[in-house]
Amino acid sequence: MFAVVAIALAMLVLGALLLVTWNVEQLLARWTSSAEFSVYLADDATSEQRGALEAMIDGSGVAAGREYVSKADAIARFRREFADLASVADGLDDNPFPASVEVRVDPAAETDGRAGRLVQEIAGLAGVADVRYDREWLARVTSGLGAVRGAGFALAILMALAAGLTVATVVRLGLHARRDELEIMQLVGSPVAFIRGPFVAEGLIQGGLGALVALAVLWAGFGAISAWWGTELAALLDGGAMQFLPARFAVYLAAGGMLVGGAGGFVASRHAV
Repeated sequence: MFAVVAIALAMLVLGALLLVTWNVEQLLARWTSSAEFSVYLADDATSEQRGALEAMIDGSGVAAGREYVSKADAIARFRREFADLASVADGLDDNPFPASVEVRVDPAAETDGRAGRLVQEIAGLAGVADVRYDREWLARVTSGLGAVRGAGFALAILMALAAGLTVATVVRLGLHARRDELEIMQLVGSPVAFIRGPFVAEGLIQGGLGALVALAVLWAGFGAISAWWGTELAALLDGGAMQFLPARFAVYLAAGGMLVGGAGGFVASRHAV
């Protein structure tokens, strides 16, 4: 039971990491597929400069669509989306919001880097005050997710090594308890694989049981979190529902638990002969 619990804890850490990163990656994929950049125009930008900007966007093949937002539209949108702060805008003498051109990026242009190059070119055009591209903060989020994933995998590997040592210790105790039987099997000429096999199988079974326990705990925790905070998570995930691990990840966890247990059993069984 101690070996099973040790493996379950290691697989639970890895499974929880996979569950979180899987859902965050799905959210990032949705955001990336609908990436946008906004080109803010200077207040003194001329219609010719705006026309040159729109012509560059249309001819680049990067845009899946674009929309011009005037200064009046911008402040009206602010009042609509931030009703609590609308009184602040009403108290201003001048409209502080710039006109802008909002561009929806084609996913193919996002992937091959054409969107990033276009943003750099637009930033140098006359009449352009600033350019904000979603990809910049998406890249920072992705980088942070990679760091979290790396730290989590390192922790899971350490716990898996500890679980493997635990299995090896448990199997070795069983080996010493059967020392007389093993000596008799050697005397009658039993093959090495026949002697070591049961101990490796014991480790595989313990690892498989530990992985199944981890998956059961993950599923129960996932159900409880979905029931208690489902609405809040849907808002956090931009309207999407939190998903449990795909079947292939569950299979990988089960195989990983069996591999750790089998390795521990193999190491311990080498002392059998």
